[in-house]
Formats: sequence, C-alpha cells, structure tokens
Amino acid sequence: MRIILYTFGLVFLFSSCKTPEARKPVSIKSGSFIDESINRNKELASKEEARIQKIIDQDTLHKYITSKGGFWYFYNKKDTLPGNTPKFGDIVNFNYNIKDLNGNTIYSKKELDTITYYIDKEELFLGLREGIKLMKAGETITFLFPSYQAYGYYGDENKIGTNIPLMSKVTLNKITKE
Repeated sequence: MRIILYTFGLVFLFSSCKTPEARKPVSIKSGSFIDESINRNKELASKEEARIQKIIDQDTLHKYITSKGGFWYFYNKKDTLPGNTPKFGDIVNFNYNIKDLNGNTIYSKKELDTITYYIDKEELFLGLREGIKLMKAGETITFLFPSYQAYGYYGDENKIGTNIPLMSKVTLNKITKE
C-alpha cells in the first residue's frame, strides 16, 4: 500500500509542476521620447540659424563666413600675411566678450579678462574652441554662435540661460607653439 501511495504521490508531483513561462513586458518603449527630442532640437537649431541669417542679411558692412562647425564670423581685423593658426597643444592668449544676438553684453571683455588657453587641452565652449583655431595672432573676429555651438541646454549656470545663441568678439593676442 505504501508503495502505491509513494508512486501516486510522485506521479502527482511531477505531473502538476509546470515549467516557468517568461513574463510579457508590461509596456513597450517606442523611442518616441528620443524622436521628439531630436525633432525639438532640429526645430530649435533651425529657428536660431534663421535668426542669425536675418542678422547677417541686415548687416551690409561685414562679409560673413560660414564655418564648417556651424557658426558664422567676420573679421574686424584681419592679418593678410601668411601666418600660423594655433594647433593642438599650442598656448594662446586672447580677450573676448559675450553678447546675446540683440547686442546686449552678457560678459564684458573686462569681466572675462585675458585668457591663456592650451588648444584642445582645456575647457571652452565648442564654438569658441573651434573659432580660435581659425585665427592668427593679432586678428579680431566677431563670431555668431547658435546655442548648440555655445552653452547649449545647460547655459553657463550663471548669466547665460538655456539655449541662448551668442555673439562674441575675440582678439587673439599671441600664439606660443607647443
């Protein structure tokens, strides 16, 4: 009798157990947030570039150049003689100011003082970092940066807010080769 009960118990135990089934996901992420973010950023960039283009069209005194990096500039003072532009690791000494696109000063040249910068070895906002590499010693250039080339979404956590396109007048005083 015991053998029958044990056998019946074992048969019942093995037949009642099922293998676990995988759970279905509770929600499916479609990536729509990323798509919406991309579209918002494209729209913002387009609006900023249109605003900058309007400034360029209205300024008949200067000849603007479009950079490969996505910003615009004109020479206030250009060195026409052949010369060197700074390369990786070179030390540059420069002055600059920062304004909004309406011409309101955010940081004056005096506030920012003279900067000594090691090319691509220290932090500067992207547009300025790339703009300085276009300059020769003694030149002064005015740059127009869309926000994605300036301080972007975060601003500078001080005077420059979120997604603010900027204008900056930069004078490169000296280049010291590495």
